Amino acid sequence: MNRGLPRINFRIFLLAAVSLIFGIFLYFRIAFGGVLPSDFLFFGLFFLLILPPFDKKRLLCIGLALLLFGGAGAGLSHLYTARYQSGKEAGEYTVTGTVVSFTVKNGYSSALLDELMFDGAKADGLLRASITSEEVRAGDIIAFECNVKRNGLPMSENDAYEFYRDIRYTAYVTEYRAVDVSKNFLLRLNSALYDRLKEDLGGTEAEVAFALLTGNSSALDEGLSEEIRAGGIAHIFAVSGLHIGILFGAALLIFKKLGRKAYFPAIALAVLYTAFCSFTVSSVRAVLMCAVLGAYRMRGRKYDFLESISLAALIILLINPADWLSTGFRLSFGACVALALFAGPLTRVFRKIKLPARLAGYLGGNLSVQLFTAPILLETFGYFSAWGFLLNLVLIPLLPVLFLTVLLSALLALIIPPAGFVFLIPAKGVLSLLLFVFAAEDFSWVVTGFSLGAGLSLFVAGSTLLSGRVRMKGVLRAVLTGVVCVLFAAVVTLENVVFMGGKGVVYEGRSGYAALIETRDAHVLLLGGASYADCRTFLSHRYGGTLDAVLVLSEDELDGINVAAFLETEDIYARDAIGTGFTQTEVTFAERVDVKGLLFTFETRDKVSLQAEGVVVEFDFAHPHDLGADLFVGDGAGGLIFFFGNGIIKVL
Repeated sequence: MNRGLPRINFRIFLLAAVSLIFGIFLYFRIAFGGVLPSDFLFFGLFFLLILPPFDKKRLLCIGLALLLFGGAGAGLSHLYTARYQSGKEAGEYTVTGTVVSFTVKNGYSSALLDELMFDGAKADGLLRASITSEEVRAGDIIAFECNVKRNGLPMSENDAYEFYRDIRYTAYVTEYRAVDVSKNFLLRLNSALYDRLKEDLGGTEAEVAFALLTGNSSALDEGLSEEIRAGGIAHIFAVSGLHIGILFGAALLIFKKLGRKAYFPAIALAVLYTAFCSFTVSSVRAVLMCAVLGAYRMRGRKYDFLESISLAALIILLINPADWLSTGFRLSFGACVALALFAGPLTRVFRKIKLPARLAGYLGGNLSVQLFTAPILLETFGYFSAWGFLLNLVLIPLLPVLFLTVLLSALLALIIPPAGFVFLIPAKGVLSLLLFVFAAEDFSWVVTGFSLGAGLSLFVAGSTLLSGRVRMKGVLRAVLTGVVCVLFAAVVTLENVVFMGGKGVVYEGRSGYAALIETRDAHVLLLGGASYADCRTFLSHRYGGTLDAVLVLSEDELDGINVAAFLETEDIYARDAIGTGFTQTEVTFAERVDVKGLLFTFETRDKVSLQAEGVVVEFDFAHPHDLGADLFVGDGAGGLIFFFGNGIIKVL
């Protein structure tokens, strides 16, 4: 390597974007999660690599970018958080709002309302309303009287959906009245599309088509949704950059006679479709990158993919810094970064084994995306798909046919409603084929039940260091690859395996609390009011096998026992004997429980003490922020970890 060349080429938008993300990341880590030393691994490595060759202008530019954009990231995040906490207090109101999205399921509608009026006064933010009706549609302006609840700040970054969507209020509505229809044409089109699909396709095909075209997949059957997520193809129903890219490419083909000017109608069409899909993060990212591509090509310049990604991230996060917490942002940009860093090297590997250039490029891109996004999926959802690479290998080439067929069929059905069922026959055919594949095969096997911990930061930093974008000699790159792999395996093993003594992880969910106690031989869940969904989320991040026991700690024992009955466990214990009505699930009622050397004593229904390894630990879920033994709850999804052994408790 030429010693005069920098390790990383200087890209102003890349530097600005990383600096902005650093400020946003640090602010939200402090606010919601607590800062760990490993959090700085990637950022420290990036700035260390970009500093050489230590030219004064280069150093000044890097310092100013970090100061200005890093400070802007933290400042904008603080302003967003303060704005989210502002607005109306919880209470009884007469509410008027415009439905911007909706889901219909089991006699209810879940509607997201904008342009809110509370007792005639304007209120910022969005409101999510559960309505006892299936008639609500996008574009409806509705009014109702109800008790409005305020959403608080998230307890962790994994619990931030309402926060980054600016959903400040929730309400349960039994009666409402439609007072008007929005003048927003795209909202009315969304509603008309839903009704047309339901009338002419019906059933599951309509729900899948609506999800494919709008990104609104919440109405899908829960079993099908689980199969889609487990299969690693949920992005097909999320209006991702793939959809925008397909539409953009199709428009360029249609308007190719315009030459370079074809980019204008192609971008306009992509922006219109993005607006129709409510400006999802992934679609906005794709539109911005397509616009940059068009600008480069019109000026006859070579397209810089990494700089384009950076500019898109910079614009999105300057507008809404909370989008950093969005799963869509992380997966969408993660996939693009993977292509920028690894698609080229992997493609060259496949070319060396004599694969055709087009196939090698496709395999290299697909594999790089799957590898890089797997840790993000694992940390966000608690699992990643074992089928993802194979299914995406097959479905992505077919997506243009699937998407454009459904899109064109739906447009024709909207234009000529009486013949809608005829125009939608092709769409019904391809959708039925897709559903048949998922019905015929089981794609539910996923890798789950463990946490990467600091391994995620190590993976991201190591991937950056080892990518083709960092200049490095081959021998050094090979040695560092081995070191990073060994460190990653060691960190993940230490995070998940108990070698001596015991380990406890405390979880605070929206519904209640839970704690997982582990030794080399025992795995016990203390259930302190957490719902089944919260328990599944917690266990997917921490333990994927069958539990030895679940101890129910709740004043409402029956509710806790009902939750425990659906968990994979050998035994269920509670303190006070009550009738459960179960015929196949056995519940043991006792004040003292011994589970493979872990001795639990129920002090009250929601308080238990644990004796093991010469240590006594007390869990009081009636007073969760004063658990005893210097333990506390407040870090969100399994944030508090403590080890016990040989008379010592160590809290991390």
